[in-house]
Amino acid sequence: MRRVLFAAAGSVVAGTSLAAVPAPAAALPALTPPSLTPPSLTPPSLQGPGRSGDHLTVTVRNGGGGGPDRTYELYCHPGGGDHPDVGGACAALERGTRWGEDAFAPVPEGSFCTMQYGGPATAHVTGTWAGRPVNARYDRTDGCQIARWDRLVPLLPDLRQKGQS
Repeated sequence: MRRVLFAAAGSVVAGTSLAAVPAPAAALPALTPPSLTPPSLTPPSLQGPGRSGDHLTVTVRNGGGGGPDRTYELYCHPGGGDHPDVGGACAALERGTRWGEDAFAPVPEGSFCTMQYGGPATAHVTGTWAGRPVNARYDRTDGCQIARWDRLVPLLPDLRQKGQS
């Protein structure tokens, strides 16, 4: 009985062992594990060096200082464009980029905002940041909007009154 079981087991093993022999590594396709984090949710600093696509167009109107309305191009990673402070603007964007949050999000509806006026300046930012499209508008019509603008200085011009912190 043992010989029969052993022989039966041996034949089963022999029958399956040939099928279980792996093919040479060169014959298998290279398998790359899928990324656990989609690029659109990865903060810019984590997407790797030399990534492209971080490009914004910033249009500022009624910015004060007697200067004309202006439009700037900004590239980050690597930095470039005609923005007057490429490094500072890219750094401000990096600081404002948080996992799962939109750095360009509008003020949430129903927010309590101080009734103050920061001037007639407006800005429109379009392009791509961290793999996501950007189409954001800014103004300084109340305390929440002023704070939202100031978080992106120097991407947006610094319009804070001098002498205040």
